[in-house]
Amino acid sequence: MNIIVWIVVGLIAGVVANFIFPEPAQGGIIAAILLGIVGAVVGGFVTGLVLKRDTTTGLNIETIIVSILGALLVLFLWNLIF
Repeated sequence: MNIIVWIVVGLIAGVVANFIFPEPAQGGIIAAILLGIVGAVVGGFVTGLVLKRDTTTGLNIETIIVSILGALLVLFLWNLIF
């Protein structure tokens, strides 16, 4: 169930991160959405390791913020590589 929440929130986070980041994802909105999903999952995993607790309790502000930050990180790395 947790991974499903991160995927759904990652869809939204990818779009938001694409608008926040100065250089949008190369590959358009589809790439931004996919990077958002990856970023949300990575953000959730890292936050779970750092905080030593499950950060996915549903659709709430903490989940959204972690997803957007993870999506921004992945988008930054994507643009750095490509």
